[in-house]
Amino acid sequence: MKDLEFKSYIQENYLANLGQKILLQRKSLKVSADSTALASGISRITLHRIEKGEPSVSMGAYISVIEALGLHLDLSKKDLQKYSKTSYILDLKKIPIKDYPQLQQICWQLSDDAVLTALEVKNTYERNERFIYFQLLDEKEKSLIEQCGVQFKTRFEDK
Repeated sequence: MKDLEFKSYIQENYLANLGQKILLQRKSLKVSADSTALASGISRITLHRIEKGEPSVSMGAYISVIEALGLHLDLSKKDLQKYSKTSYILDLKKIPIKDYPQLQQICWQLSDDAVLTALEVKNTYERNERFIYFQLLDEKEKSLIEQCGVQFKTRFEDK
């Protein structure tokens, strides 16, 4: 039973976030799942399992996809991340809109306790760019925008 609990913990806390980052990168590059799988030397089904963060997929397959999409896997000590004031480590599968004022404003039609995935957040910010007050973004929301790979039509610093 403990093995199942640990496997669930790993999947929910690490692999799901890694899978979301891989999915975001693939979508931001506008690369199809078939092309990514082919470039990685894996099947499309395995790519889908990686993007979901399934722990049964080999680490080699994860690395192949990461490299094919031009990403870099970096390991660092938890202590370094924990004490960094400007670095927010996000659960990219479950992003509560209530924690991000500008996101909540552009998601006015959703309830306050709504939770989005990173891809939904990315698409929402990009689709509603003209309604965002960039000068009111706090560091946490800027970090969310960066980690989700949001690409605004004009440079972020110019706003």
